[in-house]
Amino acid sequence: MESMLQAAANVIALGLQAVAILVVVVGSVRAIAGITRAALGSGAEAIQPRAVWFDYARWLVAALTFQLGADIVATSFAPTWDELGRLAFVAAIRTFLSFFLDREIERAAQAA
Repeated sequence: MESMLQAAANVIALGLQAVAILVVVVGSVRAIAGITRAALGSGAEAIQPRAVWFDYARWLVAALTFQLGADIVATSFAPTWDELGRLAFVAAIRTFLSFFLDREIERAAQAA
């Protein structure tokens, strides 16, 4: 029974990692398109590069959240110190990015 659960956890972790990669790709494509529009746009159609970067940061935080979920699932059965270190590292990065992104969004909203 434990081996079946471990196999299921591996499949789920792999699926979550695939979702994280997809989120990074979608966010990157959106950021490239937004920066291109910002560079080429003018007048009423002008896009603020800062808004593009905030949007991209949100996509990256979402991807890190999926990666963190994958790491949690993957380390659910007899984790090694290496796996626990990786989990702690991803959690720290995600927390750091979320905190500063939220702070920058608040600051931008107050300035507007």
